Amino acid sequence: MFSKEDNERLTRVGPGTPMGKAMRRFWIPFLMPEELSERDGTPLRVRLLGEDLIAFRDTEGRLGLLERYCPHRRVDLYFGRNEQCGLRCVYHGWKFDIKGNIVDMPAEPANSTLKDELKITAYPIVEWGGLIWAYMGDPECMPEVPPEIEWGVVPPAHRHITKRLQETNFAQGVEGGIDSSHVGILHSVLNEDTQMPFRQRQISPNLAIPYLASDTAPRFFVRHTDYGMAIGARRNATDEEYYWRITQFLAPFYTMIAPNKAGGPIMGHAWVPIDDHNCWLFTMTWNAQRPLEAHELDHGGVHAQVVPDGSYRPLINRTNDYRIDRDAQRLRSSTGIDSIGMQDTAIQESMGTIVDRSRENLGSGDAAIVGFRKSLLRMTDGLEAGQGPMSPLHPEWYRVRSVAIVLAKGVDFIEGATDQLKAISPEDMQSEVRHG
Repeated sequence: MFSKEDNERLTRVGPGTPMGKAMRRFWIPFLMPEELSERDGTPLRVRLLGEDLIAFRDTEGRLGLLERYCPHRRVDLYFGRNEQCGLRCVYHGWKFDIKGNIVDMPAEPANSTLKDELKITAYPIVEWGGLIWAYMGDPECMPEVPPEIEWGVVPPAHRHITKRLQETNFAQGVEGGIDSSHVGILHSVLNEDTQMPFRQRQISPNLAIPYLASDTAPRFFVRHTDYGMAIGARRNATDEEYYWRITQFLAPFYTMIAPNKAGGPIMGHAWVPIDDHNCWLFTMTWNAQRPLEAHELDHGGVHAQVVPDGSYRPLINRTNDYRIDRDAQRLRSSTGIDSIGMQDTAIQESMGTIVDRSRENLGSGDAAIVGFRKSLLRMTDGLEAGQGPMSPLHPEWYRVRSVAIVLAKGVDFIEGATDQLKAISPEDMQSEVRHG
């Protein structure tokens, strides 16, 4: 039984909380580059790990992330003027550079020492792998680079990344991302016999894999790794073989979906905590071997359209009941909701912004869920005991892939898929680019 106390430890990410402290040891993706593309452009409001911040790109193109409120009279720096390598509060003119230094105080005497005595909170941010990342932890523990997940290593033409708001705690998203047992049920489609039981239905055409529909009760095997977990979902294939979907959880909030066919694109997510009740969902599709083709940009229906107002709120959302079509639900699909991504979002948001895990009744298909929770709670326990997480300091540990593979019965799923589980390294990728 997962206690209410453990649920609090897992889901609360604000400053000073155990999970919040642990999250701050990692580089965290939080913006699309186009959100902050203009030098001396409009400052951008940011909420991340429960903190209100302001982001801007200065005159020289450098990125800044500051506490949102001026330390003088607590004015919102969103209304500030981005000028000459700094963000100036328009109330009394205090100006801050990207490192949080006060570089001008026009309302103070020229000989005032106040400018040298004060500083606003500032966090390092970098642009890497198609996203903008922040580090909000102890400067002495800052990793040199973000985790080398494959979508961040490949050239831009090889990846497609989108962003949307999800109105749940980050953990609900991660748990949905590593739950392979729901795929053949939530995403199933019906034929003309609307009374056909789930075990005889078909999977969505976007995930046209017969094993998922024919065996809706996979057996799970969880291997804890340096970077998180490798999760093997085993289904029957033939009398002599099993079909394995090996998915990845990469600490602290990344998931990776197995491709549907050899050489096809891989998909993944980052469930980035905005605060306790909301997260940014970054969705990635990539192929290390070649540029993505047009029809692969939304392979599987996992990328959602968003409202074009900068909020990244999905067009299909809780306010319109995810545009559920009850006729379609009766005749064509399990949910009556368009697209796999929004089917997942609908059921995760339906639990509430923070699900009460103490009231759950888990089954045999929830082994990965249990493993994820224990993994993150161990991470917070270690940090409170003085041992910070090691994975942020080893970006090379994240060079893994998800895999779908048929193996002979008796073959260990990790050993049988060893070569396919290895992602390309930044060095190998650069070599391939140089040699064409």
